[in-house]
Amino acid sequence: MTFDVWLPFHADEIDGLPEGPDYRFWDGGQEFPADPADCAFYVVPYMKPSEVSQRPMAEMTSVQALQTLSAGVDHVLPSLNSLPSGVVLCNARGVHEASTAELALALVLASLRGIPDFVRGQDKQEWRPGFRPSLADRSVLIVGYGSIGAAIEDRLAPFELARVARVARSARATERGPVRPLAELPSLLPEFDVVILSLPLTDSTRGLVDAGFLSRMKDGALLVNVARGPVVDTDALLGELNSGRITAALDVTDPEPLPPGHPLWHAPGLLVSPHVGGPTSAFWPRAKRLLADQLTRFVNREPLRNVVLTTGT
Repeated sequence: MTFDVWLPFHADEIDGLPEGPDYRFWDGGQEFPADPADCAFYVVPYMKPSEVSQRPMAEMTSVQALQTLSAGVDHVLPSLNSLPSGVVLCNARGVHEASTAELALALVLASLRGIPDFVRGQDKQEWRPGFRPSLADRSVLIVGYGSIGAAIEDRLAPFELARVARVARSARATERGPVRPLAELPSLLPEFDVVILSLPLTDSTRGLVDAGFLSRMKDGALLVNVARGPVVDTDALLGELNSGRITAALDVTDPEPLPPGHPLWHAPGLLVSPHVGGPTSAFWPRAKRLLADQLTRFVNREPLRNVVLTTGT
């Protein structure tokens, strides 16, 4: 008996897909490629609004697995209760680490060394020399130490930092050093020059970076967010930026996309990139390898990788 797999790529673009399933291409278009009730494996379209990703889910009465192409799964969580019990939700661990870690490093360096100001000066044909902070001898705190947080530290390693510390939901040991629990975050924040956010959006992390968090940051510190926009309280961040006490670099915002006229666009000391941590040339080969592997496992009834949760449990 055949079953449908919905893919946001054409099947002939992915090497190593197993034979057997009927592969249906759907990248969020208005028309569905087939009856959603016949879909057994749903690969969620990448970088589409959550309402698009969730639109077919209520009709997927036979689905057994959902695969996101993002590290986060918050864009599909609201519709999980419409799925049958026992559906496995998997994320894209292993796909975005390189790209997101590169961007985190780029945002840190660009912010510290004043690259946005140089670009504005170039536009006006103005020479703007001066001393800027270096990443060397800075202390960096990574908040959220999954695979992306670890990849960020890998890329920070050559920069002669004074100190790197790691924070995650629970304490553990790693080859690079201890990971401290979130409960210790308030006492750690005053010690660090750069704070990088790379944690998932959950009920416990939504609004984590609030006025209290920001007030504990060191004077002159840099906040970098490559996680999710709602992890940061936008109004609280605007207050700190407008005071000039800290600076920030955001690849994600709340709201997102950032609408014209929003005060974040012109906040002092802020660099904004338009959620481009994942979509690079590194995404495509890694995503396709993941899908080929996951679908081979699915067809052969082997355990899937990167399981986040199973519905009904």
